[in-house]
Amino acid sequence: MRAARLLLLGLLFVSNPALAGTASGSGALAVAALVGNVSPSLSAVEKSGLMKLLDGKADFSFPAGKTITVVAEKVTCRAGNMDIASHSCDLSFGGQVVSLTGRSAHELFATLEENGVEPDGATGSIFEAVSNLKCTIDPNEVKQRAGGGAECQYAQAD
Repeated sequence: MRAARLLLLGLLFVSNPALAGTASGSGALAVAALVGNVSPSLSAVEKSGLMKLLDGKADFSFPAGKTITVVAEKVTCRAGNMDIASHSCDLSFGGQVVSLTGRSAHELFATLEENGVEPDGATGSIFEAVSNLKCTIDPNEVKQRAGGGAECQYAQAD
C-alpha cells in the first residue's frame, strides 16, 4: 500500500506530455477542409476539392489513388467569453502564420471542439489549440459516401 502511495505521489510531479488525438469521418473532413483552405502548401485544385466535399458536393473528378494531405504545425483558436463577438485563430504552416477572424474563426473553433479538442480558459477567453496536425483525405473514398476517406491526427497543445 505504501509503495502505491509513493508511486502516485511521484506521478504528480511528472509533466504530462501533450495528449494525442485522432479524428475520422465528417469531423476530420471538416477540420481538413477548413485548415486546408488557407494552407499555402495546397494547390487550388486540392483546396477546391476539400471545400466541395465539405459542402456535400461530390460531382468532381480527382486522380485515382491520390490523397490530399493537410499539415499545420499549430492551430490556436480563441473565443471571447466576455466579448462574445470576438473569435480568432492563428494557423502556423512552416513559419508562415495565417490569421482568421469572425465567422471563419468561429467555424474552425467549433470544429476543433467537435473533434474532441479540450478548451482551456483564461480571463475573458477560451482557447483551443492543437499542434502537429496532419489530415489525410481520399476524395474518391469520401465520394463513395460510405463513411471513410478522412483521418486526422494531432497533439493537444498547451
